[in-house]
This record gives sequence, C-alpha cells and structure tokens, in this order.
Amino acid sequence: MSFIEVPHPADVKVRVRADDCNTLFAEAARAMFSVMYVTAEDRGVERTLAVSSDDLTSLMVDFLSELLYISEVDRVVFSTFEVEIDGTDLKARAFGEPFDPARHLGGMEIKGVSYSGLGIVRDGEQFCSEILFDV
Repeated sequence: MSFIEVPHPADVKVRVRADDCNTLFAEAARAMFSVMYVTAEDRGVERTLAVSSDDLTSLMVDFLSELLYISEVDRVVFSTFEVEIDGTDLKARAFGEPFDPARHLGGMEIKGVSYSGLGIVRDGEQFCSEILFDV
C-alpha cells in the first residue's frame, strides 16, 4: 500500500508515497476514495479530466476536488487512476463503478480537500505528500 492514514484529532489525514509525481497524484486519489468508500472496483465507468493550477500543491487540491465533484454529481466511485502531469497541468483518467449503497456506505464522507499542512516533497528516491481531508 502506498498510503497510510495518519492520526488527526478531527479530520482524516493520509501520507502518500510514490516513485514519481504522476503516481503520487494517482495514489492520493486512490487514498481519498478508499477513505470514502473502502472498496471499489473498475466496472466500466471511466471519466477524463484536465486541471491546471498555479503550483503542484494547488494542483493536488484542485485534482482531488474535481474528482470529489464528479463522484458526487455522476454518482460514481473510482478505484484506479492514470495521471499525466506536465508542469502545473494535469490530465487524468479515472476508472470505477456506479455508486451502490449496498457496497459503498462503509467509509467516511469527505467534504473537501484542505491546504492545511499540504506539501509535496521528494524524500530520497520517492515523492511524498500528506493530505488532510475535511470530514
């Protein structure tokens, strides 16, 4: 697993690690949906998105926030992601399944992605980020 939940007194915080920045963003998305729905599978739902921001930190918040919006509006649950970052522009494909209350009510509702403490750093050979989700 490339992410772990880090103790936080009020919200949910995850630490994500990956070998490259594209994978870091994909794993951050996977962590967010794991917190919200626990389990999800690729059952033919696919969405594409593009996000541009001023810097990588903002790009992470904007990317995850866009996925939250698509998930809520389209009532879909994503499980895997393909991310391609060029500077501060991101293109992604998200794969998953339609929301099913019988399968997807085991997690926590995430209201938003916070800038609090958010950063993207290179830790040796890996990229690392801690992301706080407002619940």
